[in-house]
Amino acid sequence: MAESKTKTQSSNAKAKAAEKRKKATAAARNVAGAGAEHVKGHVDGFFDFIRAQGVIGLAVGLAIGAAAGDTVKKLVEGFINPIVQFITGTGSTLASSTWTFEAFGRSATFAWGAALSSLITLIATALVIYWIVYIFKLDKLDKKK
Repeated sequence: MAESKTKTQSSNAKAKAAEKRKKATAAARNVAGAGAEHVKGHVDGFFDFIRAQGVIGLAVGLAIGAAAGDTVKKLVEGFINPIVQFITGTGSTLASSTWTFEAFGRSATFAWGAALSSLITLIATALVIYWIVYIFKLDKLDKKK
């Protein structure tokens, strides 16, 4: 009988150990599942952020803006700069124009032509962008009716 009692206790101990292993395995699965849900929550949050903040639209706008910037640069170089060169002579003449000031044995050279040339290019670029936006009514695209 003592032997039967020992076998029962041994069986109970094995059953308890097996139960503990099952619980540990289930707990590990829950932790792994919670981690996967946590990561899934971050991924969903990231995509919600992309949709809510309009990041895709921003990326498209950036790509179009880069192409538009190149187009505006070509328009200024191809049409505006030749007009300025016709009025002032040649482009290199204006860009190389300087004024030298001498006083007290010292001199300072001001490259006013390069500054003026850059200013004319800036104004011409802004004007071309304005015309493109105005002619194609691009400013009306974002306004809600």
